[in-house]
Amino acid sequence: MLTFPSAKINLGLRIIEKRPDGFHSLQSCFYPVGWSDVLEVIPTSTFKFSSSGLPIPGAPETNLCIRAYKLLAADFNLPPVQLHLHKLVPIGAGLGGGSADAAFTLKLLNDRFNLTLDVASLENYARRLGSDCAFFVQNRPRYCLEKGEVFEDIALDLGGYYLLLVYPNIAISTAEAYAAIHPRRPETELCADLKSPINTWCSTILNDFENSLFPKYPVLSSIKQQLYKMGAVYASMSGSGSTLYGIFNASVNLPNQFGHYRVWQGRL
Repeated sequence: MLTFPSAKINLGLRIIEKRPDGFHSLQSCFYPVGWSDVLEVIPTSTFKFSSSGLPIPGAPETNLCIRAYKLLAADFNLPPVQLHLHKLVPIGAGLGGGSADAAFTLKLLNDRFNLTLDVASLENYARRLGSDCAFFVQNRPRYCLEKGEVFEDIALDLGGYYLLLVYPNIAISTAEAYAAIHPRRPETELCADLKSPINTWCSTILNDFENSLFPKYPVLSSIKQQLYKMGAVYASMSGSGSTLYGIFNASVNLPNQFGHYRVWQGRL
């Protein structure tokens, strides 16, 4: 069985406060996009994980796909399988690629072995793997609170717009991104600002990580400015990683300076 774990972008990201547990509370809208990995599960005699495509850092046993399998295997009599992940979504990019891989592994195993887990149960398993993993169970626009694992419905549809994602080959870890962040509570809630026309977002909706990461990595600011010069109605950094995105009214021709970056574009 095959599935395609898809990425997400953040429409706004506000870091509200430092929590007693060491994490941060946030406000953001997670929005699914078409850039995806490929994940396959095949029954075998012994469990095996393999990968291709982009190299995946870290010890194999820490991979979220393996952890997702072991999490379900602890509660269900799962037979051994081979999980193969073809990695296309960049790592440390702020696109939630690893979290998507984990959630889609849970969903794939649930379907393959008829575990009959409902959405709420799958989300609870996903929360045990990472803060934003649960979003990818339903994989639809959601307003996200707390650590990014608490969701509210949001009436936001960007259908018809075009998206350009630019990953400048810089991997930014979550720890690095949060090291220089200064939490603050905004005057207005992000969900209210998102109700305004998209062409007003540039003055009201910001990813808070831009304030600390743009001075450290000036290329990020340059890419954002270039996206606006190309005609983006809104541009931003996604998550705590290095990907910049632009939302356009129509598809765009890529400038030469993006030629050595990893890019993806398609309709929202």
